[in-house]
Amino acid sequence: MHCHITVQHERFDLAAEEAALRVLAGDAGALVAFQGMVRGHDAATPLAALFLEHYPGVTEAEIGRIAEDAAARWPISALRVVHRVGSLVPGEQIVLVLVASAHRKAAFAAAEYLMDYLKTEAPFWKREDFTDGSSRWVDAKASDDAAAASWGD
Repeated sequence: MHCHITVQHERFDLAAEEAALRVLAGDAGALVAFQGMVRGHDAATPLAALFLEHYPGVTEAEIGRIAEDAAARWPISALRVVHRVGSLVPGEQIVLVLVASAHRKAAFAAAEYLMDYLKTEAPFWKREDFTDGSSRWVDAKASDDAAAASWGD
């Protein structure tokens, strides 16, 4: 399995990332893409920005571990994870998960698994900065923990 993980400040190009993964995926019959964006409407006060921090090296290694777990569960040909850090405004890309597999069900399941575990296991710290000048660190969500727990690890 080909696996490429990047944590970066810069925007990513979905089409270019998909094209690169297709080359690595060989004769895969399915490629699933998930692109997450920053939401700005979850609080009474509008979100000005979401600030993400990470621990370089450790974060990439943990995402790699999650990818290896997914590859042990499903026949993945190739996968790509890009996660952005820094200050991101509502509507900006925050994460990209691409999974190629021989069959669509495996590709969909692996992509969903990766996202569930990125939300709960990858070491990122998120701060919401609001338009009124206030800010708060984001706590883990019970719904994200429940989604990860549903995989029965």
